Amino acid sequence: MAKQEKEKENKKQKHFWKDFKAELKKVIWPTKKQLTNNTLVVIAMVLVTTVIVLILDLAFEALNTYGINKIKHKVQDSISANVDKNEENSEDNKEGDNNNEESNQESDSNNDESNQKSEEDNKTSEQQ
Repeated sequence: MAKQEKEKENKKQKHFWKDFKAELKKVIWPTKKQLTNNTLVVIAMVLVTTVIVLILDLAFEALNTYGINKIKHKVQDSISANVDKNEENSEDNKEGDNNNEESNQESDSNNDESNQKSEEDNKTSEQQ
């Protein structure tokens, strides 16, 4: 049985190679002139595509250098300006808080004085 299987495989392989050669004979091969023309067309298309990609690359690089980076710097400058303003406002608020504390202390002392006066008045009215 093993011999019969080997013979079948050999026949299949021989048949495959015969068919393969027959198909290659049916192929219409290009002439030398056609081959040269087609090769030149492919090379020309590759060069055109290369030039297009180069132009786009340079354009995007210029846009990045002169456009986006300038916008980036303007945004950073405005952010730093806002930070500076916020710092000034927080310093002003601290000064305002200090002024409020001083006025609160003054009002507390005034309240203490008025409380003392009212106590004295109460004592004098009680004595009378």
